[in-house]
Amino acid sequence: MRAIGIVLAGGNNSRMKELSNKRATAAMPIAGGFRSIDFVLSNMSNSHIQKVAVFTQYNAKSLNEHLNSSKWWDFGRKQGGLYIFTPTTTPENSYWYRGTADAIAQNLGFLKNSHEPYVVIASGDGVYKLDYNKVLEYHIAKKADFTVVTANVKKDDPSRFGVIKTDADGRIVEFEEKPISATSSHVSAGIYIVRRRLLIELIEKSAEEERHDFVKDILIRYKNVKKIYAYQMPNYWSNISSVDSYYRTNMDFLKKDVRDYFFKEYPDIYSKVEDLPPAKYNAGSSVKNSLVSSGCIINGEVENSILFKKVFVGNNCVIKNSVILNDVYIGDNTYIENCIVESRDTIRANTKYVGENGDIRIVVEKNERYAL
Repeated sequence: MRAIGIVLAGGNNSRMKELSNKRATAAMPIAGGFRSIDFVLSNMSNSHIQKVAVFTQYNAKSLNEHLNSSKWWDFGRKQGGLYIFTPTTTPENSYWYRGTADAIAQNLGFLKNSHEPYVVIASGDGVYKLDYNKVLEYHIAKKADFTVVTANVKKDDPSRFGVIKTDADGRIVEFEEKPISATSSHVSAGIYIVRRRLLIELIEKSAEEERHDFVKDILIRYKNVKKIYAYQMPNYWSNISSVDSYYRTNMDFLKKDVRDYFFKEYPDIYSKVEDLPPAKYNAGSSVKNSLVSSGCIINGEVENSILFKKVFVGNNCVIKNSVILNDVYIGDNTYIENCIVESRDTIRANTKYVGENGDIRIVVEKNERYAL
């Protein structure tokens, strides 16, 4: 593909509450064995983009460890590859990334040293499949300056996103970032295509004017000056940057059509692989409509839930409608319903956690299980 890729994965999101205390949103576990950033990296690889930069910043330890080998997404190559850019203090600059445009500005050498004519920019917190080649074909056909991939949100709150209105030709005529009251469910999916030289020009101008946000200070500011078109996302898309949307996205993978779309239809989604034994179901255990990952040991009852890697479920436990993250030990006679249990927790025996009134409860047990 005649493009390089940029993945924006450095932001912090207060809507994730305690879940973002340990990791960046782009590193959040998805569907039992994946992380959020796996989807955008797989899309880049499947679209034959050979050179991808990931901008990390907030709570990046877990994310950087996940990205420590580029081979999982087929970026281990002599030409191109996967580049990880974190904020770096220099004689000219002592700031962290002050926004998405500033992150690109601080690493402008990556763009200037590349030769591909186009750039695909995508956020690391989207769960979707997309051939960026088709978006580029649309971009060229429309003779657009920018193309914004859009989606219709039906179950989510549109005011969390950039709300868009287009004319009959698909050109964006209104673009409001995170409005107080959304008048449309047509939103930006956080995926953009732009010509590389134009991006360099606008980023340099924004940096001179101390403007640091890519959406507000470039897309919205230039919407009446530049030709900015919308490309409708054809299939499933979800953004996980709130507790409710994260829970709902994981639960979507319990639906056969969603599961088959991501895991059985070409192209595939790739992730870092761990050498773990298969899940073990002991006598007396019961599992219904659930995803259970490698390394799990089940002794109790699991229903409509997702268990990530290395989860231990004790005797007489009941887990319903919940997401249990990696490496959780659940003691005997425990009841968990409508919850997200944080990774590496030890849930003590004979305890009960229930999310009530439609709310999802985040369970974080502060214990000394890993203390030396």
